[in-house]
Order: sequence, then C-alpha cells, then structure tokens
Amino acid sequence: MMGYAMRTAFTALCNFAATCLVTLPALAVASFNYPDAARGDHVDQYHGVAVPDPYRWMEEIDSPQTRAWVQAQDKVSSAYLGALPHRVEIARRLKEIWNFERWSAPEKYGSNWFYTHNDGLQNQAVLFVTANPADKGRVLLDPNALSADGTVSLRETSVSDDGRLLAYALSDGGSDWQIWHVRDVATGADLPDTLRWSKFGGGSWLKDGSGFYYTVYDAPRAADVLKAANQYEKLYLHKLGTAQSQDVLTYTRRDDPDWFVAGTVSDDGHYLIIQANHGDEVQNTLLVQDLTVKSAPLQTVIAKPTAVYNCIGSIGSTLFVVTDDGAPRYRLIAIDLAHPDRQHWRTVVPEGRNTLDAASLVGGQLIAQYLQDAHSAVLRYAPEGKLLGSVELPGLGTALGFAGHLKDEDTYYSYSSFTTPTTIQRLDLKSGASSVWRAPQLAGFKTSDYETVQVFYTSADGTRVPMFITARRGIPRDGTAPTILYGYGGFNISLEPSFSPAIAAWIERGGIYAVANLRGGGEYGRAWHEAGMKTHKQHVFDDCIAAAEYLIAQKWTNPQRLALRGASNGGLLVAAVEEQRPDLFAAAIPQVGVLDMLRFRDFTVGKGWESDYGSVDDAQEFKALLAYSPYQNVKANVDYPATLIITGDHDDRVFPAHSFKFAAAMQHAHPDGKPILIRIETRAGHGQGKPTTIQIDEVADVYAFILHAMGV
Repeated sequence: MMGYAMRTAFTALCNFAATCLVTLPALAVASFNYPDAARGDHVDQYHGVAVPDPYRWMEEIDSPQTRAWVQAQDKVSSAYLGALPHRVEIARRLKEIWNFERWSAPEKYGSNWFYTHNDGLQNQAVLFVTANPADKGRVLLDPNALSADGTVSLRETSVSDDGRLLAYALSDGGSDWQIWHVRDVATGADLPDTLRWSKFGGGSWLKDGSGFYYTVYDAPRAADVLKAANQYEKLYLHKLGTAQSQDVLTYTRRDDPDWFVAGTVSDDGHYLIIQANHGDEVQNTLLVQDLTVKSAPLQTVIAKPTAVYNCIGSIGSTLFVVTDDGAPRYRLIAIDLAHPDRQHWRTVVPEGRNTLDAASLVGGQLIAQYLQDAHSAVLRYAPEGKLLGSVELPGLGTALGFAGHLKDEDTYYSYSSFTTPTTIQRLDLKSGASSVWRAPQLAGFKTSDYETVQVFYTSADGTRVPMFITARRGIPRDGTAPTILYGYGGFNISLEPSFSPAIAAWIERGGIYAVANLRGGGEYGRAWHEAGMKTHKQHVFDDCIAAAEYLIAQKWTNPQRLALRGASNGGLLVAAVEEQRPDLFAAAIPQVGVLDMLRFRDFTVGKGWESDYGSVDDAQEFKALLAYSPYQNVKANVDYPATLIITGDHDDRVFPAHSFKFAAAMQHAHPDGKPILIRIETRAGHGQGKPTTIQIDEVADVYAFILHAMGV
C-alpha cells in the first residue's frame, strides 16, 4: 500500500500525464475583444531620431481613461485565466506544498534572540523573541493582524544593542514607502515615535539605545506618491520621544539628486559608517564619524566611487572592507582609520578563483561567503587572515546569514537549494561544526525524488555560461518536458539556488525548471557584471537565447514546451528575448518589467538604473537602448509567444505604466495572434511583502497559462 507522500506524487504525475493526451482549444484569440486603447500622436526626439509614444497617456495611471482600460483588461484576463484547464487543481496543490513552516536565522541582541516564523499559509511571517533559541519564542510583532488582506508587511527591523527596543518599518499594499515605529520588547507596546517617507534603507541604533539612524526622502505631492521621482535621499538621526521634524540631518549629497545613502553604527558603538552610491552603481564612497566625540566631523575614507567598498565591521580603529578595488572577484582588506590612505591598506583575504560575494565579522572571526559557479562555499578566517576552516555544505545550494557580534560564540545561517527547503543551522564558532536548529517538513513532496544538475553552455560570442536544471530524477531526455527558463542578468545580482514551493509544484508535475546565470549578474565578479551593462546589454539577451537553444538541442524540451519567465530587470529580459526570438518559446511571462527603456528614469527611483542601462542623453547608449527596448520594438503581425504580462498597481519601483504600454502595443500589433494578456494585481507592488494568498493565486494563473500555451 502506498504512503501518503508516494500516493500524492504519483497522482500528480498521472494527472500531468493525462493532460498531455487532451486536445486543447487552439490558442488563436480571434474571439478576444481586447479593450480599446487609443493611439495618440505623441513623438519624442532623441539625437535627431523621432520615436513615437502612442500610449503616453497611460503614464497618468490614475486618470479615468487609464483606470477604465485597466478594469477592462482585468475582465478579459480574469475570465481567460479562471477558465483554464487544471487551474483549480494547480492552486489546490500549490496551497498544499506551500503549507510548511519557515524560519529566519536567529540573531542575538542583549539577552534576547529574534527570528521570524511562518506556520505555512500565513500571509506574512511573524516576528518572535526568546531568551533561549532552544525554546519556543514569544510573538513580538504579527503583521497579519495589521490588515484584513495581509498586504501590510514588515519590511525592516533594527534591534537596540541591549535587545530592549525594536525599530520596525511597515509597508502598505506593496509600496516601497515605509513607516517606522518603535516597540518595547518586554511589554510589546509601541512608543509614540512614527517616522514617514522612508524607502529602502534600514535602521541602526546608537549604542545606548537613545535613538537610531534611518533614511528618508522629502514627502511627494499626494497625487504623485507612487510616481514621483525620488531624489536627495537623506540620513537622519531620530532621538526617541521627539517629533520627526526634530530629527538631525546627518548626511546627504547636495551636488546630485540621485545618490543613495546608508548609515550603520559599528558593533562597539564607536563609529557611524556611511556608504553612498550614485544611483544603482555598485561602486560607493565611504565616510566615518566618531560617535564618542561630540559634533565630530565626518572623515572621508573613500572619496570617489571607483570600486565597491562594503564595510562589514570594525575592531578598534580598523575597518574590515570587502572590495573589488584591484580584485575583480573581490578581496577583504583592513583599513586603519589612523592611517586610512591606500598605501596602508592591508589585504586580509586575497582575491581567489571564486567570487567573494559577502562577509561578516562575528565572534572574532571573518565568515567569507563565496560564489563557486553561482552556488555557495563558505570559509572562516581569523582577523589577521589565517584560514580557520570551511563551513561544510551539503550540495549545490545557498548559505545566508552568519550575523552577530564580536563576542558571540555561535552564529546562525540558512541553507537551501532548488530541492531542499530552507534549513536553519547553528554554527559553533569554536569548533566550526554546524547543527540543525530548525528544518521544515513538506506535505507529500519527497525531495530525494528530484535533483539539480549544473551545466555550462556557450553564448553567441563564445562566453561560457552556467545554468542550473532541476527536475525529477531520471526524467526522459526526449524533448517533450514542459520547461520554464528563468533569468535576470543585471545590477550585479546573482541567481543562486534556493527552494520555492512554486518550483516544487512545477517539477512535481513533471516539469523542468532551468535558471541561467546570465552576464550582468554578479556570479563572476566585476567583469561578468560589466559585460551585461549599458551598450553591452545585448550580451544578456544573447546568453538567454543560447540557454533556450541549449535546452532544445540537448533534448530537455522543445520550443512548443518552453516558457520564459523573469521579473523586474528579468521582465525586461523576457520581453526583449521574446521579441528577438519568438520562435523559441510557447509562452513568455514578463513580470513587473522595465519595458520602456527611453522613459524609465522619469519615475520613482528609475534614474538610478542608468548605472546599468545607460542614459538616453548619451547618443551611443540611446542607440543601444532603442535597439532592444521592448515597448519600441513591438512588430506588427509577428507570431509572438502567448504572453502574460504581470504588474501591480502599487508598484512604485518599476512604474506600472511600463507594463500598460507594452500590453497595449502587443495587443494592437497582432490582435488575432496568441493571447497577450495583462494581469494587474491590486494592493500589490513590486513583489516584496506580497501576501501568501496572492502569491499562490498568481503562480496558479501563471502555470495554468503556460501549460495551456504548451498544449498540455
């Protein structure tokens, strides 16, 4: 007799196989009546080139005309998606797999330990506190109690050094805007302090707990809260019990509106360490203020942002800094503030073959987290640079965490892979041994039935690119498996193996999930990132196209069974690639994508993206942007893949008009082709803090759409 896990997996596999035998309706949408979208006559001039923008009016996202179009689109897409075969069954199984416990790695402040926990289907994780991580914690903050629909999320937390006070930032409806509050840890009561118009930045407490640093923007006009360009970010010090209007401006850049700033107090409370980036450039400046001296001036350590200088902590007057200065794959250096000039820098951990992705200073040790062909490897060093040993990891996965203080005896970290749900481990810093703190159990999903292999393929210019492929063990290589290819390729962001119940549900149904580590990311350091920037952006699309061609040539799948998916910069990737090679894909899912490359800088924090994309003010960069910008490159009567465009009407990072305009252009270009739908989520933004219920509904729609487009 089969056990529950085996029965469930077997039934799902049989259901999937049965769907392959069903003849589904043709994907042509002659019966669709896409909502009318008036085409205006607006034209912009760039370097003597006239560029039409017929849907410029959609940038007024709250106008009656735009809202009417959005509502009409929602009716069309909701009716289509809701009627898709197996959509209900997919949602049911997603909910079952999603229902497993999840924890964050505990962190200690004073005598208290703090961590988050989700019991499985809670919309938001709950913050707990405990005096002993071996014991069950007490609820300190439950975001699920703050809104009926779960759309108020906990975005930032900062605990005072003694563990008595919690500063926390909430976001409403998916917006990046945050409101800071302060909670007494012992009583659970909030203090009267409320700080508005913060975005992205975390908080950092003074050593004595009298106040904390945070970042803020000037308040936008009420009508432009989700649209206005965010400029001149400021670092303030808030003293408890005072009004926000009395907060002390600590640092900002007055020479240019597009600098991002952040401030962190050192573990011993001696220094305020400020890092500033121009836009989303990874290179930064570094300044330090001595907090033990009243009104001490800021000391400039790194004046010009010519490289990455990420300060991970200090011992005495020595800063420990991860940098790619003279080391494209990064090294760890020590800078003595008494002699901060370059000739006195000391290399603690030299550059190696693998990319030094992050590091932490905890328990008198340096924990160096490397990317070894896009998966984790972790080494421990003494502050003078002596290798103490490695942290043993079980396979091709990702280790994150290792936070703590100089006097700690242990630290906690998470480990996950595409087939292993996130396990929290305790690392004994004296012995170097790891032990499991918390490990989840999945409902009817046997992780050992699945495997991830890493392959390497060749891009158009001969570059060797890695890709992870996850599927059921022994899956036939006959070219028929439904496959999702996922990519990003930008902003120095690396795609590492991690567990997702959505991926688990896909591979359980017999699907293949492939993740390509495209140029533009940070997998191989500075050169890999820069090879996918600005006028080199086409390399990213070439890498993605080559990944699809590899999957087809090696008979993992075929073009009628291949879907392309990505979000944000990855949404740009999907839209550009489906335009350049529509023959390779059955379906394309561009989510919250940057899709009008000539206008992205005009909204919210978009100006900062010029660091990766380039600027229309530069003639050569404009030429490159125009050549691939999805909105401007829609062609009439091209047989594009079935396309499901996804955005949120509260997305104040990638302005939703990107998706609106692209959808209208695609529908106009080929109204009788495969479905071109836009799914617009209300009460949701770019993705952070999205409630579990909304995530499940979204994935169910995506999978049902993809499978129908594939004819299975």
